[in-house]
Amino acid sequence: MAIDTTTQTTLSTGTPPDTARPPRLTTRDRLVLFVLCAAQFMVALDFSVLNVALPDLGTDLGMSRSALQWAVTAFALPSGGFLLLFGRIGDLYGRRKLFLTGLALFGAASLLATLAWDPASFLAGRALQGLGAAAIVPTAMSLLTTTFPEGPARDRALGIAGTVMSLGYTVGMVAGGMLTDALGWRSTMALLTVSALIVLPLAPGLLPESRTPDRPRLDIPGAVTVTAGLLSLIYALSTAADHGFGRADVLVTLVAGLLLLTAFTVVESRTAAPLVSLPMLRRRTVAWGNVGGLVTFSMMSTVIFVLTLYLQEILRLSAFETGLVFGVQGVLSAIAGSLAPKVIGRFGARRTLVGSLTGQGALIAALLLLNSHVWSVWLATAAVSLASVCHLGAIISYGLTVTSGVPDEEQGLATGLVTSTQQVGITVGIPLLGVLATTSHDLLAGVHTVLALDALIVLAAAALVGLGLRQGRK
Repeated sequence: MAIDTTTQTTLSTGTPPDTARPPRLTTRDRLVLFVLCAAQFMVALDFSVLNVALPDLGTDLGMSRSALQWAVTAFALPSGGFLLLFGRIGDLYGRRKLFLTGLALFGAASLLATLAWDPASFLAGRALQGLGAAAIVPTAMSLLTTTFPEGPARDRALGIAGTVMSLGYTVGMVAGGMLTDALGWRSTMALLTVSALIVLPLAPGLLPESRTPDRPRLDIPGAVTVTAGLLSLIYALSTAADHGFGRADVLVTLVAGLLLLTAFTVVESRTAAPLVSLPMLRRRTVAWGNVGGLVTFSMMSTVIFVLTLYLQEILRLSAFETGLVFGVQGVLSAIAGSLAPKVIGRFGARRTLVGSLTGQGALIAALLLLNSHVWSVWLATAAVSLASVCHLGAIISYGLTVTSGVPDEEQGLATGLVTSTQQVGITVGIPLLGVLATTSHDLLAGVHTVLALDALIVLAAAALVGLGLRQGRK
């Protein structure tokens, strides 16, 4: 793999030489980047586009309010549970092949969800969507990192990819409300079907195949324990978000998930060809980079959740007006994505990660000034939008921190860790902190409590990640 020593020095020391120049992408590079980013945009869209359509969906298909959480959980379980396994399968047997398989499955599953005639058929479509997403996300990231050599080209490509994923989540929130009002909930799933049909025909002729030069045996015990552990953990946290931690199934699956993940680490330490390289996890850049990623995703998803409650239930904004608030956030995130590679080139990925986490925490703390007066909508819009700018900087820089210096044959594993951190982060924040707002007798007081804890966790993580990465450099 060709390595740009100028940027390697920049990322490790944070002090680039004056000779560094912005990378130029060829036409083919742009097309490859378009395909990979479009696929990840589609998956990010799926995380949020259905949220505001859930009441209409429940009425149409006859699903109770308690059953509606499965519309989200059915997607989250396989999409998070199979990420590491599919990332490794792509490494061993072909990333391009698995990426195309995931795209085809995602498109077919979206069509099934669009045409669903009862709850079972809809939930089956959602589960298959999640399985397709678990194949798409790690292989798209590893195809990106193996296509673009480490250095300015990869920095720019990852910056664009991070922006697109952030936009996908935001656009999904706005588009979901508009489509549901105009065409009904099925149009949100039809949008995903059309997206897959656009991307799938372009991918085979553009994407190169890549895999490890040798093919060690797949670590079956490791695959079983980590997949079952992640499935149990995500189920427990997703269910707890709606029903709390007191239910027996939540407690059983939470304990089972932790035990299975503990067993996974034991299996990996004794396996000749492990699914996850424990020496890789002991790298400070991998360990602390993923800590930063876990915190930025979990805490930002919690902020968006409680702000949605605040805007609609305290300030009495409509769903469309709430979507516009987050639309401003999406625009600023897009601008931040174009600037992030320059910031990383100037200060290095590690410093950018720590600085972004610090900025995210400080701006979340500013939201503690929110009250019940209507003018607070301007404060909410400004603070969450600027916090999202920092959040996007953290996303891009933590991905670079984790994958920098990782050989091509382990890129699927590294990006699988990155995307698993992302999925677990999105899942874990709301049940751990969001319930403090939903169960509070005074919603505004509950929102303030969540925001205060959220800000403290992000600022503490910034200090710990900075210290851990600094020791790694020494």
